[in-house]
Amino acid sequence: MKKMPFGGSRRRERLVEIATDGVPAPGGLARMARFCEKSLREAGFSGWKVSILLCDDERITALNHRYRRRHEATDVLSFPEEDGRTGEPVAGDIAISLDALRRNAAEFDVQENDEMKRLLVHGLLHLAGMNHGRGTGGVMLALQERLLDTLQSEKVFRETRK
Repeated sequence: MKKMPFGGSRRRERLVEIATDGVPAPGGLARMARFCEKSLREAGFSGWKVSILLCDDERITALNHRYRRRHEATDVLSFPEEDGRTGEPVAGDIAISLDALRRNAAEFDVQENDEMKRLLVHGLLHLAGMNHGRGTGGVMLALQERLLDTLQSEKVFRETRK
């Protein structure tokens, strides 16, 4: 380890911070952070910092209304540090509704672990400036699927229900 000024030791800077609001923290938050780090490395992004909020429908509805003027729950919201920016570094905040995650998993007949990975990758790509709107959307979704395929065996949290 490199010695730091004032006698401190160099500690690994935390690249992904995860918090909860209104929901119990699922087991395995460290795995979730490592999954995000791997996803960003695999996508070719470096020099980034991301915070993730795991919340319920009520909280994500309030965020969606405040920032997008839509009074409805959604599954994932991304807030890039600099709006409209593309390229590196990836930085910003992601909010994920665990209520929506569970509904999505049931609707698409997938494990909650797989749906969490999809929402994380989707949010990270939005932070990187990608959009799934007309024209460029195919590029974002193709990269999303490639990353999910590459990281298929990863577990991001201990599921509480199927």
